[in-house]
This record gives sequence, C-alpha cells and structure tokens, in this order.
Amino acid sequence: MKTVVQTFTPQALVASRRSFMGHTGALSAVAVALLAGKDALAQGMGGDMSKDVSILNVALGLEHEAINAYQLGAGSGLLQKPVLDIAVQFQGHHKAHRDALIATIQKMGGTPVMEKKLDDYAKALKADTLRSQGDVLDLAARLELGATNAYLGVIPAFGSKDLAKVAARLAADETMHFTILTNALGRPLPAGALSFGA
Repeated sequence: MKTVVQTFTPQALVASRRSFMGHTGALSAVAVALLAGKDALAQGMGGDMSKDVSILNVALGLEHEAINAYQLGAGSGLLQKPVLDIAVQFQGHHKAHRDALIATIQKMGGTPVMEKKLDDYAKALKADTLRSQGDVLDLAARLELGATNAYLGVIPAFGSKDLAKVAARLAADETMHFTILTNALGRPLPAGALSFGA
C-alpha cells in the first residue's frame, strides 16, 4: 500500500476548511468503515486508498486547527469560567475526532499530517486580533460552522447507512458546538429549516 505524506501550512488549513466539502464526496467506503471502527466491514473492499488518505489528512488538519483554536481561546485569558469549561469540553471532542482520523489513516497505510506549532495557528487564525470573549466565541463559531458543513458534505457519497452514520455523528458534534457558541454570543439561531450543509 502506498504511503502518503502530506503537510499543510496554517494558511492552507484555513483554505482547506472552505474547500473540504468539494473533495469529501470522493471518500471511499473503506475509509469511512475504518473511521467508524468497522475493520471487518472494510476487509475485502479494495481500491486505491491514497486519495482517501489525502482527504482524511485534510480532515485531520482541520481537527488540529480546531484543537489549537480552542487552546488559543483557553489561553487568552478572555474566557470566563463557564465558557472556558465548555471550550475545553469542545476541544476534547476535537481531540477524539483527531484520534479516530489518525488511527484510520494509519490503518490505511498512510502517514497522518502533523500538527503545527501553536504560534503557527495563532498567526493563521489572527489570534492577535482577539480582544474579548465575544471575539474568541465568534472565531470558534465560524470554525465549527465550516466543520459542520464539511462533514455533512460527505454523507451523500455513502450507499450504506452504517458508513453515513459516522459522518453524521461528526457533523452532529460540530453542529452542537456551533449552536451553543451562537447562543453564547447572543445571536439568533438560523431562522430557516435545512440551514446546514448547503
């Protein structure tokens, strides 16, 4: 199996979040089965997995970005105690996503994209412009909305309910994060139905 090594700059990660939806439809059933922890289901499914590894590495890069965004927020001193606790909890969710993606990439014979230094994420996310708790929450909400739409974008590619379930569960986590952050900002939730994934 071909090993794929891919690196991303923080700037590329921000751009990747926007373009991830356009590429996720190509993710194979093998990759999603492994991501779901369904190794037995993945056995016997052949094919070139280098494209899948590349797509999963983009997702992994986005999870690295989210983890570090929450770290920047937590370390900023701008978050009040209840909000800080929620930010740390959301960061934990992203760490679980990261770990699942790393395990899947490795099972597919690929090399997971490495996490960058916190300073690199700070520069790419313009952390120096964060002046208030609202600024931190706004950044996190934007990233969570991008992640929601990216994971929802992969669901139509699956013929199997079991495989689509994994992407839906990831999207549900991101949607929950976005909704809570939007509420904390005092903003109205999306008024229309079917607001996500479009």
